[in-house]
Amino acid sequence: MGLGRSVVGRPVRMLLGGVVVTANLTGTAIVVALAVWVLPTGDVADEDRVRVVNLLILAGYLIVCVPIGLVWGELLLRTRRDDAAAQRRLVLYGPLRLATVQAVLWLAATVLFVLVNLQYAWRLALTVGETILIGGITTTALSYLLAERILRPAAARVLADRPPCRRMRFGVLVRSVLFWALGTAVPVVGLILAAVSSLVFQDVPAGQLATITIAVGLVALTAGFLTTVGAARAVADPVTAVRRALHRVEGGDLDARVPVYDATELGMLQVGFNTMTDGLRERERLRDLFGRQVGHDVASLAAAADEVELGGEVRSVAVLFVDLVGSTELAAHRPPTEVVALLNRFFGVVVEVVEGCGGWINKFEGDAALAVFGEPATLDDPAGQALCAARTLDARLRIELPGCDKGIGVSAGDAVAGNVGDPRRYEYTVIGDPVNEAARLTELAKSSDGRVLASAAAVVAACPEEAAHWRLGDAVTLRGRTDPTRLATPRER
Repeated sequence: MGLGRSVVGRPVRMLLGGVVVTANLTGTAIVVALAVWVLPTGDVADEDRVRVVNLLILAGYLIVCVPIGLVWGELLLRTRRDDAAAQRRLVLYGPLRLATVQAVLWLAATVLFVLVNLQYAWRLALTVGETILIGGITTTALSYLLAERILRPAAARVLADRPPCRRMRFGVLVRSVLFWALGTAVPVVGLILAAVSSLVFQDVPAGQLATITIAVGLVALTAGFLTTVGAARAVADPVTAVRRALHRVEGGDLDARVPVYDATELGMLQVGFNTMTDGLRERERLRDLFGRQVGHDVASLAAAADEVELGGEVRSVAVLFVDLVGSTELAAHRPPTEVVALLNRFFGVVVEVVEGCGGWINKFEGDAALAVFGEPATLDDPAGQALCAARTLDARLRIELPGCDKGIGVSAGDAVAGNVGDPRRYEYTVIGDPVNEAARLTELAKSSDGRVLASAAAVVAACPEEAAHWRLGDAVTLRGRTDPTRLATPRER
């Protein structure tokens, strides 16, 4: 099994190599300019010859070390195709590995040029060595930040299946302080060393000291700015992504996610946000299923309650009961799938009409449905809305299910609404005389001409506009009841 390139592809490696080489060559050019034309060199007999020798050695060093650095970095960005853990480590620690390569090459350059210039003057060797070392440290820090940014998409891929469960050894605080030290403190130290050297040796004219201060100060400001911006972006980008995703969640988009490409506390923040949205989606799914089972009003009432309280309270409600006629015979002569499909069409119309009129489906009982108006959501005219639902339901069923007969009964009055059962398993329901009366009216409606009956009490309790659509009739004693109930039927079809 050979080395794979599935995590960091060739285009990414080429971009990475080009950016890092450009940063290091720029750093080299700045170091050369400072060492040759700005910083003091001490007592050197032939400065032009020394300058030519250093430049020639530098050219040879770059010719040799640039290819070595590219090949070395290429090897560090390769791993086995089937080793997911190695690919993960490669991407997460890739910027640090590349920074290590550069640090080694800059350190080697420091040693080389110190030894070369030591034969001319130890002051020159010290100055050149300090300059190269400080330039190398700063350039390496900047290259690390650039490499980390380029490898973010690859880091997001390797962390997608296995997000970080704990931060890396160096967290955000340590990393920020480290980059401040490398990008700002180190160049400033170089400026301080130049001033100390001028004070100790007393061989730097005021004009040259001013030039040194300005040049090194500008380099320190530029390097410090770039490093600070890079480190700040490394922190701000994940936070900004989370903030934008939170804004989407506030707008109702629970599918919002942020890519996880950091292994510090920021990566754990990204993972935490994604875990939160997963939980919100699951809770919303359960809430939707719960609402479909018991009704969205009941679901909202249950979610708002601090604890389960069995029992109920007396409420003024209206009840609509609808039942298919001949469903037993239908089930005996038709395939079960056809019967279920018919019931689903029937209940679909019932639910749409009831909810459209402000009611709530309390339960389905075989081929019947019980709808309640006025609980748990308070209505201004529960009786009128139940009567309107009965008329609308009758008209729609005649058109949409012409082959199916039914009975519809409506009643109104006081009933107990609340939770019934046990804290381990309970349901919200309405119990009382209006429920029983609506069920008996439905039985009677199956044999009546209009197939829709309501109690006179429901019509009296409704608003005048709705009551005008109903005609009062005779009083009958319904099955199982002792008091007579005056009937009411719709005036028009």
